[in-house]
Amino acid sequence: MACRLAFSSSLCMSPQQRPTQSYKISPFKASSGSFYLNWGSSLPLRKKRWFTYVRRENVVKAVAIPIAPSSPAEDLPSHAESADYRKQLADSYGFRQIGEQLPENVTLKDIIATLPKKVFEVDDVKAWKSVLISVTSYALGIFMIAKAPWYLLPLAWAWTGTAITGFFVIGHDCAHKSFAKNKLVEDIVGTLAFLPLIYPYEPWRFKHDQHHAKTNMLNEDTAWHPVWEAEIESSSALRKGIIYGYGPFRPWMSIAHWLMWHFDTKKFRPNELKRVQISLACVCAFMAIGWPLIIYKAGFIGWIKFWLMPWLGYHFWMSTFTMVHHTAPHIPFKVSEEWNAAQAQLNGTVHCDYPSWIEILCHDINVHIPHHISPRIPSYNLRAAHQSLKENWGKYMNEATWNWRLMKTIMTVCHVYNKDQNYVPFDELVPEDSYPITFLKKAMPDYA
Repeated sequence: MACRLAFSSSLCMSPQQRPTQSYKISPFKASSGSFYLNWGSSLPLRKKRWFTYVRRENVVKAVAIPIAPSSPAEDLPSHAESADYRKQLADSYGFRQIGEQLPENVTLKDIIATLPKKVFEVDDVKAWKSVLISVTSYALGIFMIAKAPWYLLPLAWAWTGTAITGFFVIGHDCAHKSFAKNKLVEDIVGTLAFLPLIYPYEPWRFKHDQHHAKTNMLNEDTAWHPVWEAEIESSSALRKGIIYGYGPFRPWMSIAHWLMWHFDTKKFRPNELKRVQISLACVCAFMAIGWPLIIYKAGFIGWIKFWLMPWLGYHFWMSTFTMVHHTAPHIPFKVSEEWNAAQAQLNGTVHCDYPSWIEILCHDINVHIPHHISPRIPSYNLRAAHQSLKENWGKYMNEATWNWRLMKTIMTVCHVYNKDQNYVPFDELVPEDSYPITFLKKAMPDYA
């Protein structure tokens, strides 16, 4: 027996609330024609024109298939039907693949054991090659900024901002002790790589280690959290700020994260304070010496051209990479009691392909699933590790190619935490203040 259901954000239930049944979906033939499960002028959130027939069938456990039961169980579904449903869901979100849920009894050790030992090997030649790529591409970017006419400056800033994102990836590897064989060299290189970004190396390292240990854990993860409903109910000003921050300004929200997490010494344990203070002193010294030199040589406008605009370009990638890595309607944040490390790292991390020049300048940081399986894998070995994971665990992996639909999904849907749905969009909870979200739905392209 068939029934009609609106395709809405309620498709994004958490694994705990996942129904014990899967469903076959076919287009609903309305009087005005057939409406298919695809992308319309905005994300399909409870719009009456988005209808499908839903026929209930038996259990195949897969990621986020949260359509409410509508009729008695019928015939057992085939694996292909379950895979077909995930493909439809992936298409609607802008993914290439949404993986099956990893079984509960699989551990991170099981996954790591399948990786070849060579992907963990540190190679100083490859490490310093990545430094050479970043330094050369950054120098080229500064040259382009100096020589470009005003109308080409955005291109020069985009290149230079991407190049200094490579500095961050180098420091990132140093923090994970996966860059070079000499650990003192790693700390020195990591500190120097972070200085142009005004990032204190040690404070970031401590908080980033927590992100890896608690990935997508609701209260403990230090990266992107869903918004709490209490936050948007607390005050009108805070609510509007959060809506803009998680909406149109989301590609630069890492600036707020940078300020909130890395400069407050009260956020660190006593045994961490000495290293934190050294890093903060280095950053302050760079600002006290580097910024006046830039202004002396090029003026305040030169400081904007040569430092601020590339820095904003870096934060665009910092924000975008981070939210794409772990944010999607079907990827849940869980309380610690329900959290599973292997599921969080394999199912809860997204592999995303970017244009080749971005991948090269950013040292493959978006080949991100193996990095969460083991942070000890150097960035220059991530592709080999990813290929191994594909061969052994490919059906459980989330994969995408960076596209407008993917960004639109994250920026217009993935907002307020809800245990049953994972996320509830702002415009469902507070439509009167959600103009920035409705604007994005209309303005952002829909194509993947």
